[in-house]
Amino acid sequence: MSQRSERRGIHVDQSELLCKKGCGYYGNAAWQGLCSKCWREEYQRARQKQIQEDWALAEKLQREEEAAYASSHGSQSQSPAQPSQSQSSLAPFSKFEEKKTNEKTRKVTTVKKFFSPSSRTAPKKVSEKDRGDEERERGEKFQGRRESHGETLLRDLKGIFTQNWEMSSTTEESHEGKSHSPSFTRQPSLETDRVSREFVDFLKNLQKPGRDIHKQSRGFIESMANKKDLGADELSECVQDFYQNMSDRLMSHFKGSSEKVERVMDQVEKYIMTRLYKSVFCPETTDDEKKDLATQHRIRALHWVTIQMLCVPVDEEIPEVADNVVKAITDIIEMDSKRVPRDKLACITSCSKHIFNAIKVTKKEPASADDFLPTLIYIVLKANPPRLQSNIQYITRFCNPSRLMTGEDGYYFTNLCCAVAFIEKLDAQSLNLSPEDFERYMSGQVSPRRQDDADSWTHPSSSVNPLISQLHHNLDMLSTLEKRQQQVLDGALILQTELNEWQDSVTQEVQEILEKFPLEIKPRASAIDAENVENDRLPPPLQPQVFAG
Repeated sequence: MSQRSERRGIHVDQSELLCKKGCGYYGNAAWQGLCSKCWREEYQRARQKQIQEDWALAEKLQREEEAAYASSHGSQSQSPAQPSQSQSSLAPFSKFEEKKTNEKTRKVTTVKKFFSPSSRTAPKKVSEKDRGDEERERGEKFQGRRESHGETLLRDLKGIFTQNWEMSSTTEESHEGKSHSPSFTRQPSLETDRVSREFVDFLKNLQKPGRDIHKQSRGFIESMANKKDLGADELSECVQDFYQNMSDRLMSHFKGSSEKVERVMDQVEKYIMTRLYKSVFCPETTDDEKKDLATQHRIRALHWVTIQMLCVPVDEEIPEVADNVVKAITDIIEMDSKRVPRDKLACITSCSKHIFNAIKVTKKEPASADDFLPTLIYIVLKANPPRLQSNIQYITRFCNPSRLMTGEDGYYFTNLCCAVAFIEKLDAQSLNLSPEDFERYMSGQVSPRRQDDADSWTHPSSSVNPLISQLHHNLDMLSTLEKRQQQVLDGALILQTELNEWQDSVTQEVQEILEKFPLEIKPRASAIDAENVENDRLPPPLQPQVFAG
């Protein structure tokens, strides 16, 4: 009882689930404890700072290059009659140019990676052939003024930062000179077809706004085909920007009706994320897969953790509780089969509700938050859901932010993130164990189940799970039957030995009697007169005499 009252490593204050900025929304560990709104503000602030730093660096590099160009051009004009000296002075200058070019190229690539335009037309890039021509021209005489690398960098930055990020431009360009990606020209899956039909049927009821929504959604999906090289955070930013712009337009159209806007946004999210699922779920640019494997190995190593260690207020001896536990495990595993973030959240919500029902039936009173989190940890440990980290990151990046900030979906998802974080940091103190016992359990040297349940296994009582009691009874019966079977086998072997010995003894006795009294076989008996050869000497046979009266 005292063990259940401690809860040292499992208790989480509800204030810790909220955003660190104090806005009142639910925070997320993936967003450093912030809600989606505050995280986006911090991300935008950091991005603007990065833009300013890159812009200042570009101007600085341009000034340095112009100064180097002017000095080299001036030295060449002063000594035109010394070509050999000019060539020797050109060599270090070329090395200087090459070194600076590599640095600028790296900076431009970094900027483009974070701030790639959303339209289909990408800024012009310098090809390898043109770069080679420039290198060869740099070794010749400086004829005319060529465009410096600093100006090229500024031009690229201007092309990046002056792009129109509105959805209308994306849609207009999507109908001009389309060059569909192979991912969009391949045969769509059955689920994609079904979702597309449902999306069109839903938008038919909206008439003109429905056509605009469909047009903008298709244009956005086509524009995302050109952003496969972006990182997961940049892809998330593009999707969240589209959500925000679409939500603002719907809000103005429906005149502030949040229910209608939310219903339309649910369909938009379902359509977009079903189409983009394969390209944005667990992308290659992230380490989500590595985290998935680490989490699975961690949960497997913690297979020995019991309900008593986690202080879980659930009694699986009750059939209704056991049924809710099984349903909760099924829901959390089924999350990986869904494509839409909202559907994944629905699986988490359903799992959490089954957990609350199990606690309510066990305690015969409504469950509290302190009871819910340990039970959720226990369910995750028993289920070991596939690709857990990837699913959490997918929901975090591409779910409608309003769902994660408020409501029961946001609350349950935040608790799941806390449960995963607890599992990753679980130690001896969290389970009220000594460090020595914890290390022995983790190494597999001993199992707490075998030690703690040894008495109950040998002497079942009413407090033991009835399934365990029945199993114990069946094992006893099997043990008894095994002993009886062994006895029968031993008796059969003894009987077989006795029969063999009796047969041998009988055979030996018969042989001894035959040797002692040999058997004489007499000839076959013949007729009475068979050996009488002197038939002539016999008197004639008596003849019957008849006396006359």
